[in-house]
Amino acid sequence: MSKQADDIRKGLWLGLLGVAIFALTLPMTRLAVGTPEAPQMSAVFIATGRAVIAAVLSAAFLLATRAPWPRRSDWLPLGVVALGVVFGFPLFTSIAMRHVEAVHASVIVGVLPLATAAVGAWLHRQRPSNGFWLCAGLGTALVVAFALLRSGRGGLTLGGLTLAWADALLLLAMACAAVGYGVGAQLAQRMRAEHVICWALVLSLPVNLPLALMEWPQLAIKNEAWAAFAYVAVFSMWLGFFAWYRGLALGGTVRVSQVQLIQPFLSMLFAVPLLGESLDALTVGFGLAVMAVVFVGRKMPVSTAR
Repeated sequence: MSKQADDIRKGLWLGLLGVAIFALTLPMTRLAVGTPEAPQMSAVFIATGRAVIAAVLSAAFLLATRAPWPRRSDWLPLGVVALGVVFGFPLFTSIAMRHVEAVHASVIVGVLPLATAAVGAWLHRQRPSNGFWLCAGLGTALVVAFALLRSGRGGLTLGGLTLAWADALLLLAMACAAVGYGVGAQLAQRMRAEHVICWALVLSLPVNLPLALMEWPQLAIKNEAWAAFAYVAVFSMWLGFFAWYRGLALGGTVRVSQVQLIQPFLSMLFAVPLLGESLDALTVGFGLAVMAVVFVGRKMPVSTAR
């Protein structure tokens, strides 16, 4: 087996490990933030508090590994990573998850593989074919259609308008994640993958720490909410990126990003026992349709531009 093939294989397995860790993020965020009827932690506290804990762990890890300071040209990309996966994705998902079930949100996650691949192709100056972009547009259209169909149903507490905003926030969160993944993978080609997320978290600490202290919960919080918060802080915000960025760097962003195909399914499966949610035909059908489109999109040629 050639070194390139071996790197791709390792990248795919590491990407799979990262996706398995990330798949629990939406159900755990739902547990931590609660519902409109039984709210727990605020969305701002979850987003900033998890980043603070992960930043403290990151600082210790950087010291223990004697990590070199990033080059001057690396600070701007690290800032982009921080905006995408330290601020944007956690905040938008935390706000949205109080108003939608994790099973519902898992369908929205279905656009993330193609979005990540598109960002990776742009960063690496690759040219996806028209078929690739057709699949990307179709997958996005399916997710939007699902959100609109569900927004017209009266089962959720705040009605159609608020649900529509929650879906829009989830789509915005996916865009933030795709940009953060793509830029982080590019950085991981010239610095240790673990150091990418660690430096991004440390860079964000001066903003996140005061916000987390201001939003510290004033009411009693359930133990399971604290446990869920601990998971998203240690695993979703920190350890998951160790495997994910290394996998993207080894196997290539466009290729390894497609491992995220299984993330919606895993999130749905986790949500059923953890949250007592149920799967219906509409959700499963749209989830399968989105993943089928992404699977076809993965097969479309991507050429490298001069």
